[in-house]
Amino acid sequence: MSQSNLPIASPYERLGGEAALRRLVNRFYTLMDTLPEAQEIRGLHPQRLADSEEKLFKFLSGWLGGPPLYVEEYGHPMLRRRHLPFAIGRRERDQWMLCMDRALAEQGLEHALVISLREALMRTADHMRNQSD
Repeated sequence: MSQSNLPIASPYERLGGEAALRRLVNRFYTLMDTLPEAQEIRGLHPQRLADSEEKLFKFLSGWLGGPPLYVEEYGHPMLRRRHLPFAIGRRERDQWMLCMDRALAEQGLEHALVISLREALMRTADHMRNQSD
């Protein structure tokens, strides 16, 4: 099989699959829970983060090209609609991205993958904004 005929790996596969995604999401929420700079975004979450962590893992699994776990359990994500009850502005978006950026940086991933994930996640996080600052 020539190199041009090789299947292209999904971001989920390039990340390292289920175990790597669980590590990333766990680290993301650990950072959110501990970084003083993430105080506002942390305040929008429930006291216990286990359910949020599991939902983000399931969402990202499908979003990254892995098993569509979130859709199978909850249906279409409708992200913006699900986030409308929460006041999300630039500050909250940036705090969310701070946690994700640091979590991604700690995973030992290829630079090109980190950059592409960061860009896609930033577009998604920006779309969640419902407050004009």
